[in-house]
Amino acid sequence: MDLFTYYRSTSSYRVRIALALKGLAFDALPVNLIRDGGEHHRPDYLAINPQGRVPALRVDGGEAIIQSMAIIEYLEELSPEFPLLPEGLLARAGHRQVAALIGCDIHPLHNVAVLNRLRGMGHDEGDVTAWIGHWIGEGFAAVEALIGDAEFCFGAVGLADVYVLPQVYAARRFNVDMTPYPRICRVEALAMQHPAFQAAHPDAQSDKPE
Repeated sequence: MDLFTYYRSTSSYRVRIALALKGLAFDALPVNLIRDGGEHHRPDYLAINPQGRVPALRVDGGEAIIQSMAIIEYLEELSPEFPLLPEGLLARAGHRQVAALIGCDIHPLHNVAVLNRLRGMGHDEGDVTAWIGHWIGEGFAAVEALIGDAEFCFGAVGLADVYVLPQVYAARRFNVDMTPYPRICRVEALAMQHPAFQAAHPDAQSDKPE
């Protein structure tokens, strides 16, 4: 499998975690979102991902899957012996609701395209920073209330953690105060000791600038 990725893309980070947790081999193909106006706008990449975003996963046969949620669901079905979802309908729903809250309600509002749109509408960096902090803070308050007090989000590592860790990385990148979220910080501390999360971290990627 080939993963088109960018080191600090939170959605790419999710997929890298899922691949690492499942022990699945892949080739990382970096797509620089900054260089020369963004390599994701080039025709050769748009032929792979018409949306022009990362990640994209190219599987055997050359087919590409886009959107991190679809990719992670594909990996879950491809490699069920290393499940990201627990037994039990309610337990599985617990993981999915945290993943959806982050993937649908928090992350899209600080995506680079949204931030550039705000800047293009005349908002200064102070406005942009306040925007980011508001939406991450509002979302994290809900996540903090939903997750438990034992080890990872719901005990054993799973889908919710795959989404939480990249979002924490983004929050720290944008200097969001994490003090109000001790449960999330507990999950972060545990994950940073886990080999799969370490391997997937932006600082461990080959395309991270020196």
